[in-house]
Amino acid sequence: MKSLKTLVCVTSFALSFGAASMASAASIVPNGPFTNLTGTITVLSPSSSAPVTCTLTASGTVAGGVATISSASFTGGILCPLAQLKSLPTPGWVLTATSLSAGTLSNVGYVINGAPPLIPRSDCGPTSIAVTWNQSTHVLGATNQTLLGQGTGNCTIQSLTVNAPGLTVQ
Repeated sequence: MKSLKTLVCVTSFALSFGAASMASAASIVPNGPFTNLTGTITVLSPSSSAPVTCTLTASGTVAGGVATISSASFTGGILCPLAQLKSLPTPGWVLTATSLSAGTLSNVGYVINGAPPLIPRSDCGPTSIAVTWNQSTHVLGATNQTLLGQGTGNCTIQSLTVNAPGLTVQ
């Protein structure tokens, strides 16, 4: 009888712990496609001797609480249009919320095939970066995130700010 009581107590604890964990999980909504996320990204990589700021435009889909960016582009400046973004369209840049104000953006990377010696080649990522989420303004952000380089030195996302008015974290 004592072992039955112990089993019931352990099972109740496990179920309670599981329910509490599920209650604290954050997810991105609404499900379905999103388009025209816009913002800026400032990067430092072997291709530039100074930080380069580009305009970022992205689109993708939300499914099961996770957003997948399957299309993105960098524009502006001399180096921005040269960036070939890695992991797009598949598996995509995957945005996962870890709380109502933070998350992870996975598979982030780009290649700039420069014109040596004037513009060295950059091969950055793919890497997961930590991001923030502002629930009231619907802005995704990141600062000072390293993208490991592929034989060309590391790259740094000095800042990332993306307006995502149609998305919410709950």
